[in-house]
Amino acid sequence: MPFTPFHLGPALVLGLPLRRNMHVPTFVIANIILDVEPFLVLLLGLKYPLHGYLHTFVGAIVTGVALGYIMYTANRHLRFLWEKLFPEPVAGLDLKAFMVASVSGTLLHVLMDSPLYYDIKPLYPLLINPLYNPSLLSLEYRVCIFTGIIGLTYYLYLMTKNPHLE
Repeated sequence: MPFTPFHLGPALVLGLPLRRNMHVPTFVIANIILDVEPFLVLLLGLKYPLHGYLHTFVGAIVTGVALGYIMYTANRHLRFLWEKLFPEPVAGLDLKAFMVASVSGTLLHVLMDSPLYYDIKPLYPLLINPLYNPSLLSLEYRVCIFTGIIGLTYYLYLMTKNPHLE
């Protein structure tokens, strides 16, 4: 996706229904964290590919594992925040729930970006992008906008019926 906020729609649509099996805040963060790479390249004017190693399946998995572990260990300090921001928190989620959320989120990010950017090499060390298909740009935007509307509506519905907010 060209802009990180577009990743939030699919993250909410996929993550919220699975909230009892994976840590939704981790899944949402995982869907956007890879865009730290192009942000830093642009901000700092780095001589580095806009979509470098993090935008590969290997990089996404490594980043996802690291993020999952960090989120799992930080959860005891951040649980109060997650309980305010996300519906129906599940206190008993284990490390696996965090890892599934983070790795699947980073992989989804690469899958969504790969058709749009020629410079992404999802199968690194292979230096090709067999998923590149810029004709999908318009479709991906529409899907992300649609899932964003559905995901936000579902999120608001869950938050209004959630008793822990009272």
